[in-house]
Amino acid sequence: MSAPRVALLVTCLVDMFRPSVGFATVKLLEDAGCTVEVPQRQTCCGQPAWNSGDREHAKALAAQVIEEFEGFDYVVAPSGSCAATVVKDYAEMFKGDEAMVARAKALAAKTHEITSFLTDVLGISDVKQALTTSVTYHDSCSGLRSLGVSEQPRKLLGSVEGLELREMVENDVCCGFGGTFCVKFPDVSNSMVSDKTRNIADTGADMVLAGDLGCLMNMAGKASREGRTFKARHVVEILAGDTKTPAIGEDK
Repeated sequence: MSAPRVALLVTCLVDMFRPSVGFATVKLLEDAGCTVEVPQRQTCCGQPAWNSGDREHAKALAAQVIEEFEGFDYVVAPSGSCAATVVKDYAEMFKGDEAMVARAKALAAKTHEITSFLTDVLGISDVKQALTTSVTYHDSCSGLRSLGVSEQPRKLLGSVEGLELREMVENDVCCGFGGTFCVKFPDVSNSMVSDKTRNIADTGADMVLAGDLGCLMNMAGKASREGRTFKARHVVEILAGDTKTPAIGEDK
């Protein structure tokens, strides 16, 4: 059986702020026996435009993503929110255009968040890593509610030798980022992230992990302003064994 041909949907935040997440995702996929390619003409999935009501620009971006990615066996993203946009929103964007709806649904059927792809599609339960530390996990809204991503990252983290997972109170409550939400409602957003950083700190864990970089940047920024000592990393960095890259918001 030939190796699955997987396209990496890099995401804007990974590309611009945290390339190490992309490299860690590629490592995990290659270790799992996949052939990984990164389509060079990919761009934003259209989520910010779609959520802000800019339907035409969202459709244009979605059409480009469909064109670039539909020739692969699978599409994988290190982001629940971007994967959820492709899986849940693309067909709605092209409502009334039967041909594009069909293409959108075909792409949605083979698009996955990274930890879900490893566990649910490839059946992987052991990443063969070791790290002596304690972590807590934040369940990002889109991954959890749109794609059902919750136990998958925990299953993989459970295979990391020496790692202790300490669940926080309200682990599934929004951190307050929400893309443009934090810009439109800064006071509400700040209150929400303050609750989140307190809950993280109360676990006594050394690190908070999550599957969406936007959430992690939001939590890391607030923690830094509050003088919190816990670190923030994308879950794939730990699963791939990357602890050399500075934590989010740390100096090099």
